[in-house]
Amino acid sequence: MDPELIKTRIRAALPDAEIALEDLTGTKDHWRARVVSAGFAGHSSLARHRLVMAALAEEMKGPIHALTLEVLTPDEAARG
Repeated sequence: MDPELIKTRIRAALPDAEIALEDLTGTKDHWRARVVSAGFAGHSSLARHRLVMAALAEEMKGPIHALTLEVLTPDEAARG
């Protein structure tokens, strides 16, 4: 799956998202994503994952086999 399309889908749900993608297998169906968004503030880790997974619901039915997520607020990302 095209990484820009993944970013577009995530940004539809989290417009301010900073997204870094890594194709883990070279086949564009196993991804690692680091998503930083103020929209995660006040949400649990599980709720954050659900927000991203909901944005990619259709893609998770086929073009994407696996997605590893790191989901952070800007403050959390700045702390390292």
